Amino acid sequence: MTKLVLTLALFAFALPAAHSQQEGATPTQALVSIDSKNAVTPTAKDITIKVDNRATPLLNLASVPPNGAQVALLIDDGLRTRIGSELDNLKNFIIGLPQGTEVFVGYMQNGRVVSGSDNPGFTTDRAAAAGGLRLSMGLSGASASPYFCLSDFVKNWPPSAEGQQSAQSHQFTHKARIVLMITNGVDPYNGSTSITNQDSPYVSSAVTDAQRAGVPVYSIYYSDAGFRGGRGSFSGQSYLQQMAQGTGGTAYYQGTGSPVSLAPFLKQFHDAIAETYVATFSVEGNKNMVNLKLSTTLPKTKLNAPQQVRPGTVVLTQR
Repeated sequence: MTKLVLTLALFAFALPAAHSQQEGATPTQALVSIDSKNAVTPTAKDITIKVDNRATPLLNLASVPPNGAQVALLIDDGLRTRIGSELDNLKNFIIGLPQGTEVFVGYMQNGRVVSGSDNPGFTTDRAAAAGGLRLSMGLSGASASPYFCLSDFVKNWPPSAEGQQSAQSHQFTHKARIVLMITNGVDPYNGSTSITNQDSPYVSSAVTDAQRAGVPVYSIYYSDAGFRGGRGSFSGQSYLQQMAQGTGGTAYYQGTGSPVSLAPFLKQFHDAIAETYVATFSVEGNKNMVNLKLSTTLPKTKLNAPQQVRPGTVVLTQR
C-alpha cells in the first residue's frame, strides 16, 4: 500500500512538469529559398507558416550573407567519364561564388564522401577548392548509394579549414549548410528500378537525416556508368525529386539522358544560394519532428522549404 501511494504521488508530481514542457515553445530555424519572377525582398509579414497544420507566427526572416554559407558540392564517383567535359563549368561555378562563401568539393564513393583535395574541410579559398575537381572514376556503383553517402556527410559535416584568411568567415558559430549532388540518383540497394518499386527506405532515411541537420539538398541528374537511361533514369530522378521536396532544395534536371551542359543548372543553383533566407519560428510541445508548410502573398513567387524540421534546429547563428 505504501509503495502504491508513493507511486501515485510521484506520478502526480510529474504531471505539471510534463505539461509545462509540452506547453513550452522551442525557437526553431529553417532555410527557405525564394524563387520569384520579380525582384523581391521578402519580409516576415509576406510569409505564412504552418507547423503541424497550425498557423504559427514567423518571428524573423533574414537573408543568408555570403560569409554565412557553406556550400558542399558532392559528385558521384560512378558518373560516366564524359563528366570531364563539365569540369570547366564546375570550376567556374566555384570561382564565381561570392567572396566569403565556404565551399567543399567531395566525391561520393563506397557509402561516404571523400574530399577532392588534401584539405578535408570547407574553405573560403575558392581556387583551392576548385583544384579538388577531377574526373570521376566511372565505375558502376562506385558510390554504393548516393543516399548512404549523403546521410553520412550531413551527420559528420566537415569543419571549416584552419588558417582561413578572411576574418569575416569566423563571424558565425553555425553557418547555413547547403548541398548540391551531381548523381544519377539510383539507389541500388532498393532493388529493381521499376516504376512499381519507388519507395526506398534508404532515400527516406537520407531525407530525414538532411531535415534533422537543416540541410537543403539540390541535385543535377547525370548518367552513371552502370545505367543507360530508361527505368534507371526515371528511378534516380524520382528519388532526387523526393529528396529536394523533403529538404527544401531543387532537382534541376528532368530528362532522359545526361544534360547537354551543367552551366544553366549551376547558374540556377548559384541564384538559389543568393536567395536563401533563415526563417525563425517557435514550435509548441515536445516532438521529435514536425511538419512545416510555408506560403507567401508575394506574386509570382515560390518558396522552397523543408517538409519537416526538428524542433530546436539552428541553421545560422552569429557570434
